[in-house]
Amino acid sequence: MRDIPSPDQPRKGRRYHLSSAVVAVLPGRETEIMAALPGLAGVEVHAVEGTRIVVTIEGYSTGELGDRLTTISAIPGVIAANMVFEHSEAEEPQE
Repeated sequence: MRDIPSPDQPRKGRRYHLSSAVVAVLPGRETEIMAALPGLAGVEVHAVEGTRIVVTIEGYSTGELGDRLTTISAIPGVIAANMVFEHSEAEEPQE
């Protein structure tokens, strides 16, 4: 298991990552998979067109985002989950 900082750890120097991905699903499985995706930490569904679902994935490392994408790929009915974009920046300190 990766050493991923938890949200309650000190924030100095920590980076926050955001990626988007397109999830291709088998016809007829869209509703089932759309219902499962928000249950994954940091995953949000933004659009659906036919058998393609657009999601964002947020986390504290590229490894965490990659792990979540792998989890999505393993959902029965998912044909592929491909990252389209990734961005990271230093997290601002909370006051």
